[in-house]
Amino acid sequence: MPQLNQKTINDTIKFQGVGLHNGINVNLTVKPAKENFGIKFCRTDISNENLIEANYQNVVEPVLCTKIKNDKGTTVSTVEHLMAAFFGEGIDNALVEIDSSEVPILDGSASEFVDAIRSVGLKEQKELRKFIKILKKVEVKEGSKYISIEPLDNDLIVDFEIVYSNPLIRTRRKEFKLSDGDLTNIYNSRTFCLYEDIDFIKSQGLAKGGSLENAIVVKGNEILNDDGLRNRHEFVYHKILDCLGDLMLSGYRIFGHVKTSQGGHALTNKLLLKLFSEKSNWSLESGNSSEKNNQIEESLKKTFAASI
Repeated sequence: MPQLNQKTINDTIKFQGVGLHNGINVNLTVKPAKENFGIKFCRTDISNENLIEANYQNVVEPVLCTKIKNDKGTTVSTVEHLMAAFFGEGIDNALVEIDSSEVPILDGSASEFVDAIRSVGLKEQKELRKFIKILKKVEVKEGSKYISIEPLDNDLIVDFEIVYSNPLIRTRRKEFKLSDGDLTNIYNSRTFCLYEDIDFIKSQGLAKGGSLENAIVVKGNEILNDDGLRNRHEFVYHKILDCLGDLMLSGYRIFGHVKTSQGGHALTNKLLLKLFSEKSNWSLESGNSSEKNNQIEESLKKTFAASI
């Protein structure tokens, strides 16, 4: 059974697009990185102090997107879809160069990121991948909203419930299981909003680059996008996509069972902060050729098959 080594991309990939919230045209380049580098963003439009580690401790203002900031105040926002692509495709190390403060939204999903990653393939590296094992249940509650994570051997499950009064979206619940291996519908699911919320969102200085080309807009019982939904669970699948991207900010892949209702970027970040606040909640384990990690390989190989 092969060892679970770290991976990076084989070659540089480039993207152009608009920021969903700032409306600015942006160029983004993903480059291979050495072992144990992790995921880091580099603001090429800033000459000094421009490197930002993709880490839950660097998250600020997680409203309608995930924004990270270094200790000098340099930020980059809407990192979650790209981080979800890194998670699903098995990328541990990459340098993301970007010439603006927001990752391009592209079509509102992670599909274009994933397609580009698969077009260049992955490079296996010498160092072993590390995993976070959950040792006891951790929970965050905010009124009717909650998120929790509890122990689960050699797998990740995200059980996500959305609750909307809108008659089309309603209450929906789906479960993602890493060992099932198929992320296609999750990758393809786009960000969405209610038509009646648009004016308020824009009054907050957000969604300047939003359009029917990069977001689903729901008005009553109607979807305003000509192409409708890509799959019948697109709303909740997109929330799972966001959650996977935000969990990737732990710095490693997590094995555990996540349950959440009405969750989002802020709640997932609060869960990570609470989880890592006590060492008794978790342990860090390396992949090796032991029986335990052979089981891990079995759980993950379906998911990473397209890019290994």
